[in-house]
Amino acid sequence: MTNSSDSTDNNQSSVNPDESAEQALSDAVEAALQPDPINDLTLDLQRLQADFANYRKRVDRERTETTDVVTAMVVAQFLGALDDVDRAAAHGELTGGFKAVADQLINTTTKLGLTKFAQTHVEFDPNIHEALMHETSSEVTETLVTKVLRPGYKFKERVIRPAQVIVTDPAESESAETAGSN
Repeated sequence: MTNSSDSTDNNQSSVNPDESAEQALSDAVEAALQPDPINDLTLDLQRLQADFANYRKRVDRERTETTDVVTAMVVAQFLGALDDVDRAAAHGELTGGFKAVADQLINTTTKLGLTKFAQTHVEFDPNIHEALMHETSSEVTETLVTKVLRPGYKFKERVIRPAQVIVTDPAESESAETAGSN
């Protein structure tokens, strides 16, 4: 019995080490080339999860944008009433219960994101100002808003209505006028 096991050991030792290495390499290549259904399905699942996450983010972003647009449209309908409240306050007619209603209207629109802008002596910006009249003055060095005829409104940094203003341009210097007439 010992002889038979010794002969088996001799047969295994007679196998060429280069052949066994080639066989192992061949087996490894075959295993690598075999499609792995678990790995393929895992990659497909990861792709689907990423697609769904992107879809959900896009839908959330679009929903927020739509809500903002609709809210801006509704708030824009109150601009006439807010102008009337400003005129009443300027004439001293904003008293009693009407003042409480006006304050509530202003507070509600402000909470929704509406901001009024009506600053004077600021640089004219055609993105937020609508110039109705131009004046010239030697006292200014750049085009400035000198009077606000109707305030403008923004909703979350988006201009709903530009401010209607009178602007003052810098006066041309006398040397520029004489050079232009020659």
